[in-house]
Amino acid sequence: MPSFSRKSTDRLKTCSWDLQQVFQEVIKQYDCTILEGHRGEVKQNRLFAEGKSKVEWPDGKHNFYPANAVDVAPFPIPKNWGEDHWKDRVHFYQLAAIVKYVGKQMGVQIRWGGDWDGDGDYRDNTFDDLVHFELL
Repeated sequence: MPSFSRKSTDRLKTCSWDLQQVFQEVIKQYDCTILEGHRGEVKQNRLFAEGKSKVEWPDGKHNFYPANAVDVAPFPIPKNWGEDHWKDRVHFYQLAAIVKYVGKQMGVQIRWGGDWDGDGDYRDNTFDDLVHFELL
């Protein structure tokens, strides 16, 4: 059974209790890594300036402490991490389905950055953030 590394565990601890509980269940079913929980002002504004976030500090769900958002990727991350990994949408869709299912079973509503409006149609997404999960 997969388990989180120390680094992933530490990152997850910066998130809300609900997100921690959901991802402790998710990891039992699907191997993944926690990329980021809480995000500070400098990084949030840098990501906004780079077009990798739609909000500036302090309006992001990562900006709360504990964070109401977490960035998670399927694991293991291939050696060719970068553009090729982000194009591997199938594994992100699989992870998202499990996260949403586990969240629903636990009574935690979660929005995924690959389907912002939650309608199940990924083609109408105008800003893909496939690693992003947030509390509604």
